[in-house]
Amino acid sequence: MKFFAQLCQRTVPAACVLAGLLLPLGGVALAQELKIGYVNSDRVLRDAVPAKAAQAKLEQEFSRRDKELNDAGLKFKTTAEKFEKDQPTLSESERNRRQRDLVEQERDLQRKRREFQEDLTQRKNEELASVVERANKVIKQIFEQEKYDLILQDAVFAGPRVDITKKVIDALNAGK
Repeated sequence: MKFFAQLCQRTVPAACVLAGLLLPLGGVALAQELKIGYVNSDRVLRDAVPAKAAQAKLEQEFSRRDKELNDAGLKFKTTAEKFEKDQPTLSESERNRRQRDLVEQERDLQRKRREFQEDLTQRKNEELASVVERANKVIKQIFEQEKYDLILQDAVFAGPRVDITKKVIDALNAGK
């Protein structure tokens, strides 16, 4: 037990909990092999067809607004450069007026960019939530059908023997 306590002080707490649960069982736990799987959720959200479809849907949905923002940014930049060039020859009142217009344009552009980013983030979260929900259903099916004892997502280290990410992606691609 002293060894176990020292080990837990130096290692990951989750590993200590698992070891602590298995330690009292001694040879029984070692005789029964645990069936453990690992799913790389980043890879699922990057490589699965439903995730790619969600990404394409978002790009199509937001591409027009993105282009409009980029065009407005270029227009602002051009206007600002023209102001800098014309500034020495302008009267003080004209210079102040154009400077106020530039500040207002910049504020409006920043507001539109912020709104765009908020809308994009919200829609991305909605689309990803749908894909994650489907992936979790597939993982649960694999868990039950293949009689896993434990399936982890996003482990720090996992060997290829326990990696079932490809199974999950293939099942999602098949529409299961």
